[in-house]
Amino acid sequence: MFKRGLPSGERGFSRIGILTVATVILVLVAVVVSLFVAGSSHKSLKFDTAYQAVLLSNGNVYFGRLEDYGGRFPVLTDVFYIQSNVNPDTKQTMNVLVKRGKELHSPDRMYLNPSQIILVEPVGPNSKVMQLILEQRKQQ
Repeated sequence: MFKRGLPSGERGFSRIGILTVATVILVLVAVVVSLFVAGSSHKSLKFDTAYQAVLLSNGNVYFGRLEDYGGRFPVLTDVFYIQSNVNPDTKQTMNVLVKRGKELHSPDRMYLNPSQIILVEPVGPNSKVMQLILEQRKQQ
């Protein structure tokens, strides 16, 4: 009578062990392929307005020209932000649109972490922000 299987004293893989190893390898290959496809085929969004408002997770809002949104490192150029000043006498708050670049390090763009972007909205061509941007351009 013949016994099926391995001769005594020899070790080998069981069917369950082979299936487990094959499954792990397939999962790893699928993860690597999906990371490669996701990293190489991103499509950045194009906006139909000249400027966009970008709200970051720290609560700051910046206005500018957003490029490569949807990519690994979106870039905001021609950047503005609103600075609020309180008049100590009247306690009235004045909001002023400030162009980035006047700071000590003179930044001309912002590279954004996409995980910190909460939302992006278009700046309307007839909005108050757009009017203030155009006024600042005339003064330059």
